[in-house]
Amino acid sequence: MKKSLVALAVLAGFAGAAAAQSSVTLFGVIDVAARYTKANGQDTKQLSNDGSSSSRIGVRGVEDLGGGLKAGFWLEGALAADTGTADSSRFWGRRASVSLMGDFGEVRLGRGKTSTRLVVDDFDVYTTTGLGDVTRLYSTFGLSTSLYDTNNRADNLVQYFLPSDLGGVYGSFDVAAGEGAQGKKMYGGRLGYKAGDLNVAGGYQTTDTLNTKFKQLSLGASYDFKVVKVSGLYSQLKLSSFKQNIYTIGAVVPVTAGGSVTAQFSKASTNSAADALITAPSATNATPINGAGDSKAFTIGYQHNLSKRTALYSTASYIKNDGNANFRVGNNAVAAARGGKSGGLDVGIKHSF
Repeated sequence: MKKSLVALAVLAGFAGAAAAQSSVTLFGVIDVAARYTKANGQDTKQLSNDGSSSSRIGVRGVEDLGGGLKAGFWLEGALAADTGTADSSRFWGRRASVSLMGDFGEVRLGRGKTSTRLVVDDFDVYTTTGLGDVTRLYSTFGLSTSLYDTNNRADNLVQYFLPSDLGGVYGSFDVAAGEGAQGKKMYGGRLGYKAGDLNVAGGYQTTDTLNTKFKQLSLGASYDFKVVKVSGLYSQLKLSSFKQNIYTIGAVVPVTAGGSVTAQFSKASTNSAADALITAPSATNATPINGAGDSKAFTIGYQHNLSKRTALYSTASYIKNDGNANFRVGNNAVAAARGGKSGGLDVGIKHSF
């Protein structure tokens, strides 16, 4: 009997040690805002998601394999908190990956953010979310989602992340298998340097689509002066002879112990080939493009942190389109006319868990 008790105690000890070497975490963000948008003399009032951060729910885990080696998984899906629904097409559409980590860095397999999009996220002061999202001005030259599906996240993704002890140098590199689907085969990467208040990075990716390639180059830099953090971002998008350049400058200014003001300006312009595409779609573009001509976006916002997990915020954004451009401040905003204007204002709350 005593031997049995001793054996059970030993097994319990081993089980406790094993449990201590592994962890599984449930996490998420709920972000909802009251939003008003206006364009073409029409307006809309709605309760909207993702005003400051993307609403999501996920589970992630890490297992210590010993010898500095770890295995991990990450499952994360989008939420629409205003209706209580999840993404019906992809329950784990934000990320679904398994990885192996060690002194060599990290190898990650599955669906996730592309490296070039991470550059854009890092140097957009609104982290490509809400009314201030800089990618509202990024054109896909009329390509539908089925023809170009890697501008944010990619399926069948193999990624390698550099180790974190390279003296401030960081980076990641991507390859996505097409598996017979148009707009899915992609490769790219990013390389950056971060030390103290300075952060600089560049990313590039190319995606095969319709016997040509969609290419994106993004370069960003930021410096925190303590009284203000300034960031700059440049992106160039190319498809065949069509090209768009987007220049962005932003700032984050702490004004109270828990609050900060954000401001950002972006200017986007397409070349003459893309401008002409709006009236003469080509074989590589069966529909009018979603932006041809010059556009400018102005955004200002304020966020007050009630705690480390809860914040109140408000954002106002305005887009001025010229030529045939028709960008708008949000997917659910009133559609802008060609060469027209689009504006929006929201007030919201977000909570992380």
